[in-house]
Amino acid sequence: MAIIAMTQHIGTQAFELGRLTAERLGYRFLTSEQLYAQLAERYSVAPAQLVILDVRRPHFWERLKADTERVAGFFRAVVLKEMAADRLVVVSPSVTHQLPVTGCGLRVRLTAPLKHRVSRVAAEEDLAQAVAERRVRDYDREMRARIQTLYNLDLDEPTNFDLVVNTYARPLTMLAKMLAGLALGIDETIQPEDWQQMRDAAVAAEVRAALMLHPKIGHTSLEVHCVKGLVQVNGPGLVPPWDGLIDEVARQIEGVRAVEVIAEEQPFPMRPN
Repeated sequence: MAIIAMTQHIGTQAFELGRLTAERLGYRFLTSEQLYAQLAERYSVAPAQLVILDVRRPHFWERLKADTERVAGFFRAVVLKEMAADRLVVVSPSVTHQLPVTGCGLRVRLTAPLKHRVSRVAAEEDLAQAVAERRVRDYDREMRARIQTLYNLDLDEPTNFDLVVNTYARPLTMLAKMLAGLALGIDETIQPEDWQQMRDAAVAAEVRAALMLHPKIGHTSLEVHCVKGLVQVNGPGLVPPWDGLIDEVARQIEGVRAVEVIAEEQPFPMRPN
């Protein structure tokens, strides 16, 4: 069954549309808060570290720490595990960029006219119109920079999404019906190999997260790939006993059938002139 991943941006009625769509399809519905709760529980991510992902917290760039890639990797593992479980509508600022291009889902960018977003934020947060407009503009600026930094993607580039929806153009019930129809259409075209790629992406993300979590591996630069449960880990210096440790950690992840560890060759030192 299909996965619908929607961007969550303030004032766009993302939660309402996501919930209506999930109810129409009979799918699970997940929000950022639920994903962050899993992140904290599974990977022991402290509240202070969640600032990397939590759009409600101010001064993102001042708080950015060295463990940005680490937390983002854990978050990807949480999201992809949920996606691989099927029948999901998920709403979060960066969740659309986690969905692999395998034909199993729909990446939806939600947008709306500034005046409508400002009015909604003013009402929800009890702000004056001028303050609410500044809040929306600041949010948009920070979110664009955040997505560019974490995922090297342009949030305002339409081709990074399957669909861009103005949530004030039509009633939410009508938009939910449209999204549900697209999900059902996707269900009719999904092939077994598409879901295999989805599951492989989830396994690779979980293996990468487990390696980052291990105290002896930590921030080591590694690439992890998975094809039909066969995991390949590439990185510098993965010679004995490190290759054995990598193998041991990776095999603990559900869905891993075999592990291949490849040690990248270091460049030959050049003799000074």
